[in-house]
Amino acid sequence: MRLISLWLAALWLLCAPAHAQVRAYDSIIESGVLKVAVYQDFPPYSFQQDGQPRGVDVELAQALATGLGVKLELIWAPPGEKLDDDLRDYIWRGHYLRPEVLADVMMRVPYDREFSYKSNEFGELVNELVVMFGPYQRERWQVAFDRRRLDAVPSVAVFQRHPIGVEVESVPSFYLSSVFDGLLSGQTHHFNNPQAAFVGMKHGEVDAVMAMRGEIDWQLKQAADSNLALAENAYPDMGKQVWDIGMAVHESNRQLAYALEEKLEELILAGELKDLYGRYGLRYELPGLYQEVE
Repeated sequence: MRLISLWLAALWLLCAPAHAQVRAYDSIIESGVLKVAVYQDFPPYSFQQDGQPRGVDVELAQALATGLGVKLELIWAPPGEKLDDDLRDYIWRGHYLRPEVLADVMMRVPYDREFSYKSNEFGELVNELVVMFGPYQRERWQVAFDRRRLDAVPSVAVFQRHPIGVEVESVPSFYLSSVFDGLLSGQTHHFNNPQAAFVGMKHGEVDAVMAMRGEIDWQLKQAADSNLALAENAYPDMGKQVWDIGMAVHESNRQLAYALEEKLEELILAGELKDLYGRYGLRYELPGLYQEVE
């Protein structure tokens, strides 16, 4: 029986998943590699084109790695159902299918005190193992429309009569389906992503598209169509319409966060980040932290 128990214990050890360890700052520098998680298939922020990684988050990650004197290793992260899941899978525990994969830092994380200190139903902090830091961009919701079919968008009320495209299960989807007691839901058309919504607008399926400003700017650049315009309207009863984007590390790795913040501030104050966004056709807005400095 003792031999059987030893055999079973050995078998369990062989089959048990290997959990990755959070790398300390000194270990990262010594290894010569910074592992950065970016979202997969998420243009213009992080995507692949002709087999090459592209996007503002990818290029910012490269600039930060260069600033630390190390090479960049990208970890492509398929988005989970919630950001909490992504932080768990790539920053502090690892995904159950790939527990050995952990990033040193994750890009495109909301820089928001309320989210950082969010609690679950038991009053426990959901993200207590994560430090969110380094705001590098301010993001907003944006509508683009086709002037051949819509003169202007003074308010979202025009979408009672004009169809608008949104990404399925996105904030614009839930908003337009529920605002004004659901009056716009019949004209809200769902697509797999903003790119597909723009294709739908090109083919006359919808007269406008709503998505994040960066996504809208990117699609307008790709379309290169002077008949497509930006709306300048507000979104009543939407809640948070403007937010800052930053990064996240494990709570034990604050030294890495401080080092990255220092390099990030240099890029922002030198105007290099604004230039980077401009190369992708995106409008760059300073996060609130730097607007206060100005």
